[in-house]
Amino acid sequence: MKLFVMTALASLLATTSSYAAEIRIGIIGLDTSHCTEFTRRFNDASDKNYIPGGKVVVAFKGGSPDIKESWSRVEKYTKELQEKYGVKIVDSIEALCAEVDVVMLESVDGRPHLQQSIPAIKAKKTLFIDKPVAGSLADAIKIFRLAKENNVPCFSSSSLRYYPGLIELKGANFGELRGAISTGPAHLEAHHPDLFWYGIHPTEALFTIMGTGCETVVRTSTEDTDVVTGVWKGGKVGTLCGLRNAVEPYRVTVFGSKAVLDQKPGGDYTPFLREVMKFFQTGIAPVSPEETIELFAFMEAADESKRQGGSTVKISDVMKKAEASIK
Repeated sequence: MKLFVMTALASLLATTSSYAAEIRIGIIGLDTSHCTEFTRRFNDASDKNYIPGGKVVVAFKGGSPDIKESWSRVEKYTKELQEKYGVKIVDSIEALCAEVDVVMLESVDGRPHLQQSIPAIKAKKTLFIDKPVAGSLADAIKIFRLAKENNVPCFSSSSLRYYPGLIELKGANFGELRGAISTGPAHLEAHHPDLFWYGIHPTEALFTIMGTGCETVVRTSTEDTDVVTGVWKGGKVGTLCGLRNAVEPYRVTVFGSKAVLDQKPGGDYTPFLREVMKFFQTGIAPVSPEETIELFAFMEAADESKRQGGSTVKISDVMKKAEASIK
């Protein structure tokens, strides 16, 4: 009897492992190096950063004709995915969804993300959306609302959230959190709110430490620098320092009741993609929709503060405006 149970258990584990390895991943949007970098880690078992659990099997090109960083790269990445990894290219998102278990929405342009996510959500495909989750706060709210209404697991994140130095910093013994400063690049793109394009990376790192609860935002902006200061519930202060035309290190400093600590440098996509694979396997999002929506409200409030000449803007007011635009 004992041997039978052990044999049955071994069979179950083998079946489960086999199923997990067969997760079919579809990519929407081939206009970013993320497509090839992510596929290499999922598909190439000889790669030192290989992540087992599934393979990219189908992709939809996408691309935005009014953003050079998008249209100029589509064919290059399409060719690499086809020739190096054997990925099938289809001509619609609906066709992609018919051949995969899960979807990675990778379009570098956040504006089409809402429309591109709708077929995946309607097809009940577990969905990861690369940064920015959308081209506006209102669209971000719509995406997560639609996913919830259809019981579709969905999450979005920058890879910086899982850099080893930031994870170590978050778990360090600095006492009670008093505040943090996050520094990084904040290059602009004319079709996106200022911080949505690249400032989202240091913003994500800031929220990794601070969490939710931001109440007000003030922005100081010059040609080369943005400083955005948020006040969190309880008086904690989180500051984003976005840089352009200068050295742009990703770095977070934490201010605690016991210590002031700096993030150790270094990191790549691998730890982040391990979390994405866990998400595909379990359907459990490692970052809540509420946190992602709030960090987008933080960035939108920063834009509003700039429009108002550096005035203090309430997160609640930004959220109300976005919600009103949806109704």
